[in-house]
Amino acid sequence: MTTHLVIPDSHAHPNYSNERAHWLGKLIHDVNPDVIINIGDGADLPSLASYEKGTRAAIGRTYSADIAAHCDFLDKVHWELRKHKKKLPRRVYLIGNHEFRITKAINVQPELEGAISLKDLQLDKYYNEVVDYEGNTPGSITIDGITYAHYFVSGVMGRGISGEHPAYSLITKQLSSATQGHIHTLDFCQRSNAHGRKVNGLVCGVYQDYDAPWAGEVNKLWWRGVVVKHNVEDGNYDPEFISIDRLKKVYGNDSQRGN
Repeated sequence: MTTHLVIPDSHAHPNYSNERAHWLGKLIHDVNPDVIINIGDGADLPSLASYEKGTRAAIGRTYSADIAAHCDFLDKVHWELRKHKKKLPRRVYLIGNHEFRITKAINVQPELEGAISLKDLQLDKYYNEVVDYEGNTPGSITIDGITYAHYFVSGVMGRGISGEHPAYSLITKQLSSATQGHIHTLDFCQRSNAHGRKVNGLVCGVYQDYDAPWAGEVNKLWWRGVVVKHNVEDGNYDPEFISIDRLKKVYGNDSQRGN
Protein backbone atom coordinates (compact mmCIF):
# COMPACT_ATOMS: atom_id res chain seq x y z
CA MET A 1 0.00 0.00 0.00
CA THR A 2 1.11 3.54 -0.72
CA THR A 3 0.21 7.11 0.18
CA HIS A 4 -0.72 9.68 -2.48
CA LEU A 5 -0.82 13.42 -1.83
CA VAL A 6 -2.94 15.25 -4.40
CA ILE A 7 -2.37 18.96 -5.00
CA PRO A 8 -5.40 20.55 -6.68
CA ASP A 9 -5.29 23.63 -8.91
CA SER A 10 -3.12 26.16 -7.04
CA HIS A 11 -3.24 29.03 -9.59
CA ALA A 12 -0.06 30.89 -8.64
CA HIS A 13 -0.77 34.49 -9.64
CA PRO A 14 1.53 37.54 -9.46
CA ASN A 15 -1.15 39.59 -7.65
CA TYR A 16 -1.53 37.17 -4.74
CA SER A 17 0.72 35.70 -2.04
CA ASN A 18 2.31 32.27 -2.34
CA GLU A 19 2.42 31.80 1.44
CA ARG A 20 0.22 28.72 1.09
CA ALA A 21 3.10 27.05 -0.75
CA HIS A 22 5.12 27.02 2.50
CA TRP A 23 2.23 25.31 4.30
CA LEU A 24 2.04 22.70 1.57
CA GLY A 25 5.78 22.00 1.75
CA LYS A 26 5.54 21.43 5.49
CA LEU A 27 2.57 19.10 5.05
CA ILE A 28 4.49 17.07 2.45
CA HIS A 29 7.39 16.80 4.89
CA ASP A 30 5.12 15.58 7.69
CA VAL A 31 3.01 13.17 5.62
CA ASN A 32 6.00 11.81 3.69
CA PRO A 33 3.87 10.45 0.80
CA ASP A 34 5.07 7.88 -1.70
CA VAL A 35 3.63 9.87 -4.59
CA ILE A 36 2.80 13.55 -5.10
CA ILE A 37 0.30 14.27 -7.87
CA ASN A 38 -0.10 17.88 -8.92
CA ILE A 39 -3.39 17.91 -10.81
CA GLY A 40 -2.41 20.95 -12.93
CA ASP A 41 -3.30 24.63 -13.25
CA GLY A 42 -0.49 25.38 -10.84
CA ALA A 43 0.29 28.40 -13.00
CA ASP A 44 -2.58 30.81 -13.54
CA LEU A 45 -0.95 32.69 -16.47
CA PRO A 46 -3.50 35.54 -16.62
CA SER A 47 -1.47 37.35 -19.28
CA LEU A 48 -2.42 34.58 -21.74
CA ALA A 49 -6.15 34.60 -20.95
CA SER A 50 -7.51 34.99 -24.47
CA TYR A 51 -11.05 35.75 -23.30
CA GLU A 52 -9.81 38.88 -21.48
CA LYS A 53 -7.48 40.12 -24.20
CA GLY A 54 -8.16 43.75 -24.97
CA THR A 55 -10.21 44.34 -21.81
CA ARG A 56 -9.44 46.49 -18.78
CA ALA A 57 -8.64 43.34 -16.76
CA ALA A 58 -5.61 42.65 -18.99
CA ILE A 59 -3.89 45.99 -18.33
CA GLY A 60 -0.48 45.55 -16.69
CA ARG A 61 -0.28 41.79 -17.06
CA THR A 62 3.02 40.32 -18.22
CA TYR A 63 4.11 36.82 -19.08
CA SER A 64 7.37 37.21 -17.14
CA ALA A 65 5.48 38.08 -13.93
CA ASP A 66 3.21 35.07 -14.39
CA ILE A 67 6.16 32.71 -14.79
CA ALA A 68 7.96 34.24 -11.80
CA ALA A 69 4.90 33.70 -9.57
CA HIS A 70 4.61 30.07 -10.64
CA CYS A 71 8.29 29.27 -10.14
CA ASP A 72 8.24 31.01 -6.76
CA PHE A 73 5.36 28.77 -5.69
CA LEU A 74 7.21 25.63 -6.74
CA ASP A 75 10.37 26.72 -4.97
CA LYS A 76 8.54 27.51 -1.72
CA VAL A 77 6.87 24.08 -1.72
CA HIS A 78 10.15 22.24 -2.18
CA TRP A 79 12.23 24.42 0.15
CA GLU A 80 11.10 22.43 3.20
CA LEU A 81 12.09 19.14 1.57
CA ARG A 82 15.50 20.46 0.57
CA LYS A 83 16.06 21.89 4.05
CA HIS A 84 15.60 18.48 5.66
CA LYS A 85 17.45 16.69 2.84
CA LYS A 86 14.80 14.02 2.72
CA LYS A 87 14.51 11.51 -0.07
CA LEU A 88 11.97 12.91 -2.48
CA PRO A 89 8.84 10.93 -3.37
CA ARG A 90 7.71 10.23 -6.90
CA ARG A 91 6.42 13.55 -8.25
CA VAL A 92 3.94 13.81 -11.14
CA TYR A 93 2.62 17.01 -12.74
CA LEU A 94 -0.38 17.00 -15.05
CA ILE A 95 -0.56 19.91 -17.51
CA GLY A 96 -3.82 21.79 -16.97
CA ASN A 97 -5.76 24.09 -19.27
CA HIS A 98 -4.00 27.16 -17.80
CA GLU A 99 -0.53 25.79 -18.65
CA PHE A 100 -1.94 24.78 -22.04
CA ARG A 101 -2.49 28.50 -22.67
CA ILE A 102 1.18 28.60 -23.66
CA THR A 103 0.70 25.99 -26.38
CA LYS A 104 -2.50 27.65 -27.58
CA ALA A 105 -0.82 31.06 -27.76
CA ILE A 106 1.98 29.65 -29.92
CA ASN A 107 -0.56 27.93 -32.19
CA VAL A 108 -2.43 31.21 -32.68
CA GLN A 109 0.72 33.33 -32.98
CA PRO A 110 3.51 31.15 -34.43
CA GLU A 111 5.94 34.07 -34.10
CA LEU A 112 5.95 33.36 -30.34
CA GLU A 113 7.76 30.06 -30.98
CA GLY A 114 11.02 30.29 -29.05
CA ALA A 115 9.90 33.36 -27.10
CA ILE A 116 7.59 31.42 -24.79
CA SER A 117 7.56 27.72 -23.96
CA LEU A 118 6.25 25.15 -21.49
CA LYS A 119 9.89 24.84 -20.43
CA ASP A 120 9.58 28.29 -18.85
CA LEU A 121 7.48 26.63 -16.11
CA GLN A 122 10.58 24.67 -14.94
CA LEU A 123 8.44 21.64 -14.16
CA ASP A 124 11.27 19.18 -14.83
CA LYS A 125 13.25 20.85 -12.03
CA TYR A 126 10.67 19.82 -9.44
CA TYR A 127 8.81 16.83 -10.92
CA ASN A 128 9.96 13.41 -12.19
CA GLU A 129 7.14 13.10 -14.69
CA VAL A 130 5.14 15.69 -16.61
CA VAL A 131 1.95 14.54 -18.35
CA ASP A 132 1.18 16.83 -21.29
CA TYR A 133 -2.03 17.38 -23.19
CA GLU A 134 -3.00 14.84 -25.85
CA GLY A 135 -4.34 16.90 -28.72
CA ASN A 136 -6.73 19.40 -27.14
CA THR A 137 -7.55 17.37 -24.02
CA PRO A 138 -5.53 16.73 -20.85
CA GLY A 139 -3.36 13.65 -20.74
CA SER A 140 -3.77 11.03 -18.01
CA ILE A 141 -1.65 8.67 -15.94
CA THR A 142 -2.59 5.60 -13.87
CA ILE A 143 -0.83 5.08 -10.54
CA ASP A 144 -1.71 2.22 -8.17
CA GLY A 145 -5.00 1.64 -9.96
CA ILE A 146 -6.11 5.31 -9.93
CA THR A 147 -6.21 7.29 -13.18
CA TYR A 148 -5.37 10.96 -12.79
CA ALA A 149 -6.04 13.80 -15.23
CA HIS A 150 -6.57 17.53 -14.94
CA TYR A 151 -10.05 16.74 -16.22
CA PHE A 152 -11.72 13.87 -18.03
CA VAL A 153 -13.94 14.34 -21.05
CA SER A 154 -17.59 13.28 -21.03
CA GLY A 155 -18.07 12.56 -24.71
CA VAL A 156 -16.78 12.88 -28.25
CA MET A 157 -16.99 16.70 -28.12
CA GLY A 158 -14.19 16.69 -25.53
CA ARG A 159 -16.03 18.66 -22.86
CA GLY A 160 -14.86 18.20 -19.29
CA ILE A 161 -16.92 16.24 -16.75
CA SER A 162 -18.77 18.56 -14.39
CA GLY A 163 -22.39 18.88 -13.20
CA GLU A 164 -24.09 18.24 -9.88
CA HIS A 165 -22.46 14.85 -9.19
CA PRO A 166 -19.10 14.91 -11.03
CA ALA A 167 -17.42 12.19 -8.94
CA TYR A 168 -20.21 9.75 -9.79
CA SER A 169 -19.88 10.77 -13.45
CA LEU A 170 -16.17 9.97 -13.30
CA ILE A 171 -16.92 6.41 -12.21
CA THR A 172 -19.62 5.85 -14.84
CA LYS A 173 -17.49 7.32 -17.65
CA GLN A 174 -14.11 5.85 -16.70
CA LEU A 175 -15.38 2.54 -15.24
CA SER A 176 -12.47 2.66 -12.78
CA SER A 177 -11.06 4.81 -9.98
CA ALA A 178 -10.32 8.31 -11.26
CA THR A 179 -9.33 11.70 -9.86
CA GLN A 180 -9.51 15.11 -11.49
CA GLY A 181 -9.34 18.80 -10.60
CA HIS A 182 -10.36 21.70 -12.86
CA ILE A 183 -13.83 22.62 -11.53
CA HIS A 184 -12.60 23.59 -8.01
CA THR A 185 -15.38 21.81 -6.11
CA LEU A 186 -14.98 18.76 -3.86
CA ASP A 187 -16.90 15.60 -4.63
CA PHE A 188 -16.20 11.99 -3.69
CA CYS A 189 -18.09 8.87 -4.71
CA GLN A 190 -17.41 5.20 -3.99
CA ARG A 191 -19.10 2.19 -5.54
CA SER A 192 -18.47 -1.56 -5.40
CA ASN A 193 -18.50 -3.96 -8.31
CA ALA A 194 -19.92 -7.48 -8.25
CA HIS A 195 -16.70 -8.82 -6.71
CA GLY A 196 -16.61 -6.24 -3.94
CA ARG A 197 -13.82 -4.19 -5.49
CA LYS A 198 -14.09 -0.51 -4.61
CA VAL A 199 -14.12 2.10 -7.35
CA ASN A 200 -13.56 5.73 -6.30
CA GLY A 201 -14.30 8.95 -8.11
CA LEU A 202 -12.79 12.17 -6.76
CA VAL A 203 -12.95 15.81 -7.79
CA CYS A 204 -10.30 17.32 -5.56
CA GLY A 205 -11.08 21.04 -5.17
CA VAL A 206 -8.61 23.92 -5.45
CA TYR A 207 -5.49 24.93 -3.52
CA GLN A 208 -6.17 28.65 -3.74
CA ASP A 209 -6.69 30.97 -0.76
CA TYR A 210 -7.79 34.05 -2.69
CA ASP A 211 -11.03 34.76 -4.51
CA ALA A 212 -10.72 34.91 -8.28
CA PRO A 213 -12.28 38.17 -9.53
CA TRP A 214 -13.72 36.49 -12.63
CA ALA A 215 -15.60 33.89 -10.54
CA GLY A 216 -17.74 36.21 -8.42
CA GLU A 217 -20.28 34.24 -6.37
CA VAL A 218 -18.86 30.98 -7.76
CA ASN A 219 -15.90 31.39 -5.37
CA LYS A 220 -18.27 30.38 -2.55
CA LEU A 221 -18.80 26.94 -4.14
CA TRP A 222 -15.13 25.99 -4.13
CA TRP A 223 -13.49 23.65 -1.64
CA ARG A 224 -9.96 24.79 -0.81
CA GLY A 225 -7.35 22.33 0.40
CA VAL A 226 -5.41 19.19 -0.49
CA VAL A 227 -6.23 15.49 -0.40
CA VAL A 228 -4.13 12.71 1.13
CA LYS A 229 -4.99 9.18 0.04
CA HIS A 230 -3.91 6.61 2.61
CA ASN A 231 -3.56 2.86 2.03
CA VAL A 232 -3.74 3.12 -1.75
CA GLU A 233 -4.01 -0.26 -3.45
CA ASP A 234 -5.66 -1.31 -6.70
CA GLY A 235 -7.69 1.89 -6.97
CA ASN A 236 -8.99 1.91 -3.40
CA TYR A 237 -7.87 4.23 -0.60
CA ASP A 238 -8.86 6.03 2.58
CA PRO A 239 -9.26 9.74 1.72
CA GLU A 240 -8.27 12.56 4.07
CA PHE A 241 -9.48 16.02 3.12
CA ILE A 242 -7.24 18.75 4.58
CA SER A 243 -8.63 22.25 4.21
CA ILE A 244 -6.40 25.23 3.53
CA ASP A 245 -7.73 26.82 6.74
CA ARG A 246 -6.49 23.81 8.69
CA LEU A 247 -3.07 24.05 7.03
CA LYS A 248 -2.87 27.74 7.89
CA LYS A 249 -3.68 27.04 11.55
CA VAL A 250 -1.05 24.30 11.79
CA TYR A 251 1.75 25.84 9.73
CA GLY A 252 0.92 29.52 9.26
CA ASN A 253 2.64 30.76 12.43
CA ASP A 254 5.96 29.14 11.59
CA SER A 255 8.38 32.02 11.18
CA GLN A 256 10.87 30.01 9.11
CA ARG A 257 10.84 30.99 5.46
CA GLY A 258 12.61 29.82 2.35
CA ASN A 259 13.23 31.34 -1.04
